Amino acid sequence: MSQQLDVTGIGNAIVDVLAHTTDEQLARLALHKGGMALIDASTADSLYELMGPAIEVSGGSVANSMAAISSLGGAAGYIGKVRSDQLGQVFSHDIRAAGVEFASRKSESGPSTARCLILVTPDGQRTLNTYLGACIELGPEDIDEALIARSKVVFLEGYLWDPPRAKEAMLKAANLAHKHGGRVALSLSDAFCVDRHRAEFKRLIEDHVDILFANEDEVRSLTEADNFDQALSAVRGRCEVAVLTRGAQGAVVLANDERFVVAADPVERVLDTTGAGDLFAGGFLYGFTHGYGPGDAARIGAICAAEVITQVGARCTRPLAELVKAKGI
Repeated sequence: MSQQLDVTGIGNAIVDVLAHTTDEQLARLALHKGGMALIDASTADSLYELMGPAIEVSGGSVANSMAAISSLGGAAGYIGKVRSDQLGQVFSHDIRAAGVEFASRKSESGPSTARCLILVTPDGQRTLNTYLGACIELGPEDIDEALIARSKVVFLEGYLWDPPRAKEAMLKAANLAHKHGGRVALSLSDAFCVDRHRAEFKRLIEDHVDILFANEDEVRSLTEADNFDQALSAVRGRCEVAVLTRGAQGAVVLANDERFVVAADPVERVLDTTGAGDLFAGGFLYGFTHGYGPGDAARIGAICAAEVITQVGARCTRPLAELVKAKGI
């Protein structure tokens, strides 16, 4: 029998391409420093050619969470759409090298593998240009029931609610997870994403979601609250567990009738906040699937988030299991 998995994530399979640049080069390319723009295939190809020596690593929000679970010593799987091209090979190799089970069928035609072209200036600012490519082709046929059946939790990426067929895939995965006795977790991903799909997200949470992840802006958008305390009251009882992150202010976890407040883990210097929420979610889900209570699971999440913001990129270079052990968790 195949190994049981703690969590299988379903998300946008994106290759992060990171290269150093200068402010002058950004100006020549007419890129908004520190911003994130969606680009088409032609622009992605042109910009890729203009970038200097680069690091290529598998990315995407939920993929980062799965890599964190593996680094903590957990068993993680991933479903995401890539093309049978060079970057598709990079994504597949890299996520498997991180210890994550990935066997999604590659597209032989259609859009190329998604990429996020990241230009880093000397001050540490990251300018992101994202081509979604093959991601938008994810459909119900890509959901592997056997993989879902082996998973304690299926973790859905809110960004996938935009493409219609990916939405169908998420609903299929949620139904299969509950059919096989698993739980469903959802990351709201982005406040603008919530703005676009608020009513549908509320129904999704009500009907399918057991564990909700959101930052302060996202939960306020979901509940249309004026402040965090109002949002907290409005989201209470909507699902089994709500994990609400607040950056430097830590996190609040609502679990049944209990409330847990967890401080952010202190760091000496923040280099890059990219991936902090992804790593927090990965740490929490690892704790949740390994018998830790909500407070301790959130503490693991805080340790993982603190580690990733001390380096550039959304993947931790040190084994997270060692860090958590050193903190006495």
